Amino acid sequence: MVYSTPAVTMPGTRPLSLTGSGDVRLQASAADGISPGLLLAHGFGQTRQAWLGTQRRLAESGRASLAWDLRGHGQSGRNPADLPYRGEQFVDDVVLAAGALGSAPVLVGASMGGLTGLMAQARDRVFSALVLVDITPRWEASGVERILGFMTAHPEGFDSFEHAADQIAAYLPHRRQRKSPAQLAHLLKLREDGRLGWHWDPRLLAEFIPSTGDLQGAIEDACRGLDVPVLLVSGGRSDLVSDQTVGHFLELAPHAHHVRLPDATHMVAGDDNDAFTDTLLEFLSTLAAPHAATHGESS
Repeated sequence: MVYSTPAVTMPGTRPLSLTGSGDVRLQASAADGISPGLLLAHGFGQTRQAWLGTQRRLAESGRASLAWDLRGHGQSGRNPADLPYRGEQFVDDVVLAAGALGSAPVLVGASMGGLTGLMAQARDRVFSALVLVDITPRWEASGVERILGFMTAHPEGFDSFEHAADQIAAYLPHRRQRKSPAQLAHLLKLREDGRLGWHWDPRLLAEFIPSTGDLQGAIEDACRGLDVPVLLVSGGRSDLVSDQTVGHFLELAPHAHHVRLPDATHMVAGDDNDAFTDTLLEFLSTLAAPHAATHGESS
């Protein structure tokens, strides 16, 4: 058995549970407000807590939003033993979560959340606009290797929150503030052996990650077909997205707008949340005027 620590809930949001394919339960935090709402999709190895600051600002501006833990992450369920993790399941989950927000929400997708959102848009045209956070159809292999190297570096887990905080600080040396046990609670789980382990299902590394390279062609096709407003927000210090990968993306989707936040790494929203959310709100202001949600449009 693995024991989960409770997620932090932002005031003004309400818990929501969705059922994805394979009867996997997806745990979400939803805020009511004007529509179109914003669907906040986190990256691989993160949880919906990555959007706390942004969701708070969105609520202050009166906008509806929904953030959820991807399957195999955080408080959401794991695939049963006989159901391997595949990209199509995550795409299905994006469409499911978008439906909970009502008609044509705006996707805000970081890394893996952005890629699955792109695929969902190409297949089902569920979004009125897309905000891609430090992700492009091609990515730098060295950045992927560094991320996976960190994620696989501690199979034995951690003996305390302080031990985990030390390792995270070494991985993110640019962050000024060291994470407290409360801030780490949603990222770690207490295992049967008494040690703390990452919140995500380790099967994801063996079952899902090896297939992502094969998806690049389909992701490029999805970008070519985009006909809604698109914003790409990249980190100036990202080792996953580069000038070359951004240039390639803009060739595929020439109408897209690109903003680079110079002080952010791949963890854009976590590194510079104020600048990121300011950029997001400015982009939203360029879209069609929002309207008050009627009954049934917002979860």
